[in-house]
Amino acid sequence: MSNSSNPKSHWCAEPPTDRPVRVYADGIYDLFHFGHARSLEQAKKAFPNTYLLVGCCSDAITHKYKGKTVMNEAERYESLRHCKWVDEVIPDAPWVVDQEFLDKHKIDFVAHDALPYADTSGACNDVYEFVKTAGKFKETQRTDGISTSDIIMRIVKDYNQYVMRNLDRGYTRKELNLSYVKEKRLRVNMRLKKLHEKVKEQHEKIQTVAKTAEMTRNEWVENADRWVAGFLEMFEEGCHKMGTAIRDRIQESLMGQQARLLPNGMADGDESEEYFDDDQNYEDDDEYYYDEDEYYDNEDAEEKEKQEERTNKQENIDEKKKEPERKEVKE
Repeated sequence: MSNSSNPKSHWCAEPPTDRPVRVYADGIYDLFHFGHARSLEQAKKAFPNTYLLVGCCSDAITHKYKGKTVMNEAERYESLRHCKWVDEVIPDAPWVVDQEFLDKHKIDFVAHDALPYADTSGACNDVYEFVKTAGKFKETQRTDGISTSDIIMRIVKDYNQYVMRNLDRGYTRKELNLSYVKEKRLRVNMRLKKLHEKVKEQHEKIQTVAKTAEMTRNEWVENADRWVAGFLEMFEEGCHKMGTAIRDRIQESLMGQQARLLPNGMADGDESEEYFDDDQNYEDDDEYYYDEDEYYDNEDAEEKEKQEERTNKQENIDEKKKEPERKEVKE
């Protein structure tokens, strides 16, 4: 036999080496959860070769010494059978382990956490004191944050929500042990709660939109000068291009009129005289020069020629009319 180096740990006998070590763990295992599974895993891995037996107390003894369970004994036994660490389930296990029970099941060690649990004597004696003294106790560690009591506490804390959850799933108020008034009050409260949640959600959306609008306004204020300057630059460039195009069209029109008003004797295909500024750095485009006085002189000359032509035609007509009269006089 060997003593543990931890002063709080109990001494532990040497395990057998010629066969699997038979380790026993017991409990209520109501609402079987991963905390239970981890404790059984520790018991299973306590030795390299372990056969794990798990005892589960009946409803009668559990209700007598601990209180009402959520699951009945058959459900608790079946939950244990589906745990991969368990090799054998012992139903209707005793509340206090004695030598007779250990011999009956050929148990080498009992695995449990080190917290003291009261026995049936009422003197607050530890249930596992016997096996601890015999050196057959193997300590396991509890899993923090999870227990059957903790799960029940969560349900009780949110009782109304779970009741409404089951009502919505088709359970009747009688199955849930609710009065008519209690059911109606719960339904009204749940509707008010949902309405409050919707209002809160809409309020958050409005705040998000407001923040987005504020960011957009700040962005406009920060970039307004740059955007306006860019627009004015583009507008000025467009106006310059449009003005250049209009000026070119006017010059082309004037050149056409000048070609039609050239003096007689010059063919329409002859090149007209152009006057332009030789300075290449001058900002305006080249201009075509023509003499306004010459234009009006040419116009008067053409008008006189047309008038002379009409006069000559009229004289010829009058002359032809007088020729028959001369012939009659001679005859």
